[in-house]
Amino acid sequence: MSMYLTCLDLEGVLVPEIWIAFAETTGIEELKRTTRDEPDYDKLMKYRIDILKQHNLGLKEIQDTIRKIDPLPGAKEFLDELRSCCQTIILSDTFTQFAAPLMEKLGQPTIFCNTLEVAPSGEITGFKMRVENSKYTTVKALQSIGYETIASGDSFNDLGMIQASKAGFLFRSTEKIIKEYPQYPAFTEYSELLGAIKKVISE
Repeated sequence: MSMYLTCLDLEGVLVPEIWIAFAETTGIEELKRTTRDEPDYDKLMKYRIDILKQHNLGLKEIQDTIRKIDPLPGAKEFLDELRSCCQTIILSDTFTQFAAPLMEKLGQPTIFCNTLEVAPSGEITGFKMRVENSKYTTVKALQSIGYETIASGDSFNDLGMIQASKAGFLFRSTEKIIKEYPQYPAFTEYSELLGAIKKVISE
C-alpha cells in the first residue's frame, strides 16, 4: 500500500480567486488578470504590485476584502472528507498574509505558500517565492521522502505538480487548459474529484 499525499491548489479550487474579488471590490479591472491568463507568475505579481502602487492600495485593503471571502460552496466539507482518508497539503502561489483568514474558515489545513514583502506603511513592495516553481518542486520533494502524490488544480501554474504526480486532475479549469491537456480528467464537482482521489488511493 502506497503512502499517498494529495496536493491541492487553493484559489479557484477551494476559495474564490483573491485578486478577482479584490478587483471587484475596488473596481480596478486590470487586477482581474490571474495565472489562468498569465503563465509567468513573476511577471503577473510585478504587474499587480505596480497597479496597487498607482492606486495607493496596500496589504490592509486586500486583507479587508479577504476577510469577507468565504470558501467555495462545499469546499470545507470536501476538504474534511479528503483529509479523513488522505494526508492533504494545499500548495498555493498565494501569500501567508492572504491565506490566514481563509485557512481558518477551511478548518486550518496545511498550506505551503509564499510571503509578501510589506513596508511599515502597509505598501506591498515585493514578494518572496518559497522556492522556484514551487508546486512542482514541492511535489518532487515529497516524492523524495517516500510519498506518492495526487495533485489537482485549475491553472497553468498547477500543471507541473499535476504532471509530476502519480495521478493528476484538473478542477474547474479553463476550456483552453482542458483542451490542451486532455490526458488529465477534468472535474467541476467536489464529489467527482473526491471519488477519483479515493479510487487512486484504494487501488
